[in-house]
Amino acid sequence: MVASTVLALAVGYVLGALPFGYWVARAHGVNIFEVGSKNPGATNVRRVLGAGPGNVVFALDAFKGAVATIWPVWWALSRGHVSGQIEIVQIAGLIGAMTGHSFSLFTKFRGGKGVATASGGVLMLVPLAALVVTMIWIITFYATRYVSLASLLAAAGLPLATWALGRPTSLVVFAALITVFVVLRHRSNIGRLLRGTENRFVKKPQPTSTP
Repeated sequence: MVASTVLALAVGYVLGALPFGYWVARAHGVNIFEVGSKNPGATNVRRVLGAGPGNVVFALDAFKGAVATIWPVWWALSRGHVSGQIEIVQIAGLIGAMTGHSFSLFTKFRGGKGVATASGGVLMLVPLAALVVTMIWIITFYATRYVSLASLLAAAGLPLATWALGRPTSLVVFAALITVFVVLRHRSNIGRLLRGTENRFVKKPQPTSTP
């Protein structure tokens, strides 16, 4: 059990550390650490490069969180672990992925804020809770145009949704830890929200063609 947990944590870290935002931006000739918010997450990539690259980065970041969370199921089953043990190994995988995403060994331990990666893993662990917090995110974002506020409120709703759905205590506690992680990674955003200086996400105007 301990060996499986450590393995899931290590593999999750390597998966999470894959800096898709940095690589996608580099493919477009941009160092994402030097532009916009200097964050390699999907939001900054979208602001700098547009919807296409931003959506690709979000999907890839969510995918690595999902993989880090789902492959331990196969591993744990092959080792004869039971249900509660499997969830712990899955949690370890997602912890590793979120840590790797935020402190990537490939980019001198710089990274994103972990929301997309967490969302992919949460979808595998607690799908219905993931649906609830996705709705919270969508409603908040379209009401305020603040990505950071939407992410914070969605994260705050995660442990409540997990608990309300009657999931095991281990998952409720982990969901609460995700909330703490997201809040800590958004400290600067919280400060700007309180000061009224946080950037809203607005669509760039389409260029008009001249005859």
